[in-house]
Amino acid sequence: MTVTLVGAGPGDPELITVRGLDRLRTCDAVVYDTLVAPELVDEAPPDALRIPRDGLGQERIDELLVHLGRQGLDVVRLKGGDPYLFGRGGEEALALAAAGVPFEVVPGVSSLAAVPAAADIPVTHRGVADTVTLTTAHGAGGSEPDYVALVAAGGTLVLFMGLGRLQALSDGLVAAGLAPDTLAAVISRGTLPDQQVVTAPLAGIAAAADGLSAPALVVIGDVVSIRAELEATGPRSPATPAGVSRAPA
Repeated sequence: MTVTLVGAGPGDPELITVRGLDRLRTCDAVVYDTLVAPELVDEAPPDALRIPRDGLGQERIDELLVHLGRQGLDVVRLKGGDPYLFGRGGEEALALAAAGVPFEVVPGVSSLAAVPAAADIPVTHRGVADTVTLTTAHGAGGSEPDYVALVAAGGTLVLFMGLGRLQALSDGLVAAGLAPDTLAAVISRGTLPDQQVVTAPLAGIAAAADGLSAPALVVIGDVVSIRAELEATGPRSPATPAGVSRAPA
């Protein structure tokens, strides 16, 4: 028996790893996040127990994984993105370790780089940005982010779970010294067929992104300009998400 924490990737079901798909196809039970593609859940064996996370708090999830593991089942905990990047995978691993339940972690393709890439935005680019800072819309304990530290870091800033606080985030960054005309992008439902992208100066990004749906990733920095350069080259590969809105920077 083993509990495997599997990263399902950023949204597109084809972006799960080979190892993750193998574990999923041979499991006895799968506990999956709401945002995981239904096509991936369907890859579990027909007789596998399927448990959605809907309405379950983290403590209950930890208890459930321990319980299933102790039943002698091979369990897959299917998580969006990567289990250890804003996925609370560390909390689940600690709970399993404390209970003496064997576990494995299968990393996933993270939204950190995959979602910007799907929007034609490289998070690093020679001569433009060689550092990346990632954070959430809230600081530790639900406080405001440390805007001064984020601005001082330079390079590219990637914000998770920031769609609902875009105005406050942009105001905080500008107040901390980031230029209001710094380019920003919001990528809604990245890597999926209905992906939408808007770009605008930081001071206007909240208004530009009004009406976009979650989940969404925010990218701030000069690398956003690369998107416009790539757009100018003409038609893209058929692999580009069909629903991408190519708003000018």
